[in-house]
Amino acid sequence: QVQLVESGGGLVQAGGSLRLSCAASGLTFSTYDMGWYRQAPGKEREFVALISSWSGGTPYYAASVKGRFTISRDSANHTVYLQMNSLKPDDTAIYLCYARRGSVWWGQGTQVTVSS
Repeated sequence: QVQLVESGGGLVQAGGSLRLSCAASGLTFSTYDMGWYRQAPGKEREFVALISSWSGGTPYYAASVKGRFTISRDSANHTVYLQMNSLKPDDTAIYLCYARRGSVWWGQGTQVTVSS
């Protein structure tokens, strides 16, 4: 059974930083693409970042976060990270980790709130 557990969310002022973690279990971690979506109140779920399982882990970013967020993966600890810098109030959302290999599995999410 695939389980994804996020952590690292919280309240931060605009311009600050947070690092989210997603610990994965029940899967062959190296064979899964891993990534993050976010969902703000009243809005649709939005892609944030993905790191592939191939080519040494190629990262992909939404235009809204490119240059501010960095995704990485630690195969030894089965964990994917999202380093978020220069946070803006528009980044406020629940951040959800996902694992994809054909099917997609989701974590429960972690709340990120950025105050102005």
